[in-house]
Amino acid sequence: MKNKMRVYRVGAGLTQEELAFKVDVTRQTIGLIEAGKYNPSLNLCISICKTLGVTLNEIFWMEED
Repeated sequence: MKNKMRVYRVGAGLTQEELAFKVDVTRQTIGLIEAGKYNPSLNLCISICKTLGVTLNEIFWMEED
């Protein structure tokens, strides 16, 4: 899964640590998601989107083969 989470997080003026606190995960989890090395659960995706004020489609998408 690809994402633009870093773009929206920085645009919202949040550090990885601040976003992690708001969605109740570790800063490392946020870093791994942004790097594309961890696919978050749907619940976490929704929480991130609500926190950043964007839709799932704006941040996350499946990579085509």
